[in-house]
Amino acid sequence: MLDAEAVYQQYRDMVYGYLFKLCQNHDLAEELTQETFFQALKRWNKFQGKSDIGTWLCSIARNQYYLLFRKSKEEPVAIIDQEPEPDFSETIIHRGLAIDAYKALHHLPEPYREVFTLRIFSDLNYREIAEVFGKSESWARVTCYRAKHMLQDALKGANSHE
Repeated sequence: MLDAEAVYQQYRDMVYGYLFKLCQNHDLAEELTQETFFQALKRWNKFQGKSDIGTWLCSIARNQYYLLFRKSKEEPVAIIDQEPEPDFSETIIHRGLAIDAYKALHHLPEPYREVFTLRIFSDLNYREIAEVFGKSESWARVTCYRAKHMLQDALKGANSHE
């Protein structure tokens, strides 16, 4: 039997991080995180352990994110939060590259953007990514590989305009 409180404590930050990467809005990510765990609690008896709990929760989170936009008849797009306070620990050199990388990532088509985000920022392995999408592990691996090359090409193009 799964302990809901222990699962929440262990996976809350991962689910929140995943949702934040999708929507780029702290309040919305927090709201969707709560809804994800609420939906998971309602389906607790249906979890059969065929996948990792974190993967199962990310799948529910992803569905909640898209459901929100289906209800409002809008396309899911990144919602820009207020400008965050600058992180002074970043160096100026790396900051420029990071901004270019985030811009390039933002312009990647789905599912490349989401697969890359899950792999790099949410630290899911290819098997877990495949489970989230209901695809094969090799699909996840190839999609991530292609996303990486799309980003590299975009970054080369951004640097050549300087």
